[in-house]
Amino acid sequence: MSNLVTYEVRGNVALITLNRPDARNAVNDELAADLEACIDRLEADDTVWVGVLTANTEGHKSPVFCAGADLKALSAGGQTLGTKRGGFAGYVYRDRVKPIIAAVDGLATAGGCEIVLASDMVIATSRSSFGLAEVKRNLIAGAGGLFRLPRAIGRAVAMEVILTGDPLSVDRAYALGLVNQVVEPGKQVEAAMVLAEKIALSAPMAVAASRRVILASAYSTDEELIEMTNKEFAPILKSEDTKEGLTAFIEKRAPQWKGR
Repeated sequence: MSNLVTYEVRGNVALITLNRPDARNAVNDELAADLEACIDRLEADDTVWVGVLTANTEGHKSPVFCAGADLKALSAGGQTLGTKRGGFAGYVYRDRVKPIIAAVDGLATAGGCEIVLASDMVIATSRSSFGLAEVKRNLIAGAGGLFRLPRAIGRAVAMEVILTGDPLSVDRAYALGLVNQVVEPGKQVEAAMVLAEKIALSAPMAVAASRRVILASAYSTDEELIEMTNKEFAPILKSEDTKEGLTAFIEKRAPQWKGR
C-alpha cells in the first residue's frame, strides 16, 4: 500500500481515510488500489463489523471530501483510476457484506459523490455538498451516479443535479434522504463512529442479511424480495447468534455476538 488510504480499527469499527489532501483526495490508481486493500481488510476481519469512510482535508481552504477522478493522471494516460473488482476507486462496484458509513466534510463531487452514493449511510457537515459535474466537461457520471442518485433523492431532483452539474446542498440532501445526519464541521467522524458503534451492537449476520435485502429492494419485485428474505432468514434461524440473542433477551443481558 502507498498510504493514500489509511486503515484503523476502533473496537468493532474500521475507520478508513482517504489521505491525499494535497490533491483534494482525487482518485488515481494508487489510491484506488489502497482503498480496495482496505475494503479487503474490513471484509476479512471477523471482529470488525462496520466501516466508516472519511477523508483528510488538512490544508484545504474549502474542504473537499473527494474531487473524483484525478484528471491530470487520467490525461497523462495509462491509468484506469479503478480496479477490476471494485470499479472506480476500487470501491463503487465492490461486492461487500459489511455496511459502510461515509463521513463527509466539504464537497463530494463527481467520482467523490459516487463514492458517497456507493456507501450505505452518510454523515455530513453543515458545509458539505454533493455534485455530479461531469456534464460541464462533456462527460457523464460513469461510476454509478446516474442510477444511484435517482434512487437516493428521486428522479426529478436527480435529473436537475445531473443535467445542470450544480451541487446539491447538504440541507437539501438531508431533506431528500441522501444524508442521515448533519453535524458541525469537524464532528463528522465522531458522529459516524457513534452510528457505527450502535450498528455494531446488533447481530452482524442479521445486519448483513438485512443490508442485502434493502439494497435489492431498489431493483427487485416484491415477490423476488419475499423469496430473498425467506432465503436469508433460514440460515440465521439456525445460527449460534440467534440462540445467543434469544437467551440474552430472556436473561436480560447484552448479547455476545460471534458472527456465526
